[in-house]
Parts: sequence; structure tokens; C-alpha cells
Amino acid sequence: MAATNRDLQGAIADGIFRADLFYRLNVFPIEVPPLRERAEDIPSLVRHFAEHYAKKLGKRILNIQPDALEFLTSYPWPGNIRELQNVIERSVILCDSPVLSVDERWFGADADELVCASPSLPDQLTYQEKHIIERELARSRGQVAGQIGAAAKLGVPVSTLESRIKTLKIDKRRFKFS
Repeated sequence: MAATNRDLQGAIADGIFRADLFYRLNVFPIEVPPLRERAEDIPSLVRHFAEHYAKKLGKRILNIQPDALEFLTSYPWPGNIRELQNVIERSVILCDSPVLSVDERWFGADADELVCASPSLPDQLTYQEKHIIERELARSRGQVAGQIGAAAKLGVPVSTLESRIKTLKIDKRRFKFS
């Protein structure tokens, strides 16, 4: 099993990743969205990691402080699940009661700004548009024009799609071999 957050097909096109290695690894690709897009999973993950580290350290954690759980759920997790895992491990190590808490100072001075700043509607729409275009480019193997091209599937003119691809900085070459 291998995992990455890099665009390997783009790296192949740029000549910085070996195509033969990509095809050796790309047996059954699974795309998992980042933790910040799966806030509903955070409480279960917190409980799992808390139980795991409590057992490992011989501690008894019965509950998680509600304020801590609310903070953890709203935090954007730039370090993804490994950051969450490390925070919970640190919390369990330092915990001296059956109720787990989290020190928000661990997240730096910008944590409050990060937590309060949810993505704006334009940012969310841009993300969705990029995802839809990339999905159709993958289905059409990077082909934009023609009957089986992404533009036809999306019902937009080729020039419009090309413009959106450029604006959204999508590398359509990476879909040629998907």
C-alpha cells in the first residue's frame, strides 16, 4: 500500500516521476478527501486515537471535553489525519484525569483565525467546479474537444472549458493516462 498527496500523473508528464513505478503502484487507486473536508469523521477518530493511546499508556480516558471536541472538529487540519493523531497522543500523554482535553495553544496563534474562517461560498464553488472538471477530464482521458471530450460531457463550449481549465490551473496532461 502506498499513499501520496502529489499529482503523480502530472509528475510523470513533467519527467520527475517514473511512469513504470506509477503503474506498479497504481493497482487500485483510492481517493480519500482531506480531513478538513470530513469534519463529521473527527469525533470518531478522536475517540479511536484516545482509546488507542490510553490503552498503550495504561491510562483510563472515559470522556472527551466537549469544548475540546468542538475545537478539534472545527480546526482545518493542514497536517491532515497525522496531525490529529499526534495531537491526541500528546493530549493522552499529558492527561491526568479521565476526561481528555486539548490545549489550543499547541495550534499556534493563528488557530483561532483558522478555525473561524470557514471557506467562503465562492471558494467552495471554485473547489466544486474544479473537482467536476477534473472528474470529466479523467473520464475523457484528458480530451477536451470532440464527442467524447470533457466539454461535450459537461455541456459547455470547448473554449469555455479551456478557459476554466487555465483559470483553475488544472493540468489536463495528467489525465491522458488515467
